[in-house]
Amino acid sequence: MKLVLIRHAQAEERALLGREYDRRLTPDGRRRMRVAAQGIRVLIPEITFLAASPLVRAQQTADIVAEQYRGLDVTPVDALAPGQPPRAVLAWLKQQPMDATVAAVGHEPDLGIFASHLLARRTQSFLPFKKGAACLIEFVGEPATGQGLLVWMLTPSILRRIGR
Repeated sequence: MKLVLIRHAQAEERALLGREYDRRLTPDGRRRMRVAAQGIRVLIPEITFLAASPLVRAQQTADIVAEQYRGLDVTPVDALAPGQPPRAVLAWLKQQPMDATVAAVGHEPDLGIFASHLLARRTQSFLPFKKGAACLIEFVGEPATGQGLLVWMLTPSILRRIGR
């Protein structure tokens, strides 16, 4: 299995809204993510399954990624919402086909914690994700704690360079 973890793009400031759930991408965040998504498409030509946190900014980011994959459906996954433990995300991931390329759009610090859990059984993140950043983790066999192999981790600016 291949797992692409993507942090949502730049969103509205928390102070502007009453609810964290409703924060939307900024126009600049959308523009930058469109180019970064092109870079992801260059690196990962096909995605089997695209999931996102149910929060608006993650759904909007996933929609931008989906455009690069001919309108791939985006599935909201509660396990990708902020504050969910790595075991919840891993349980969801294990339900996906072993030969799939799965992309998951989420939040920090949760993505960094989950990636660190998959790569090194760590409970604290050693891989911080900037807004719009992505990484590719591969597994031989079923996804499991400490069994992932980091293939690449790229900042949004590098993804945009690749996407141009």
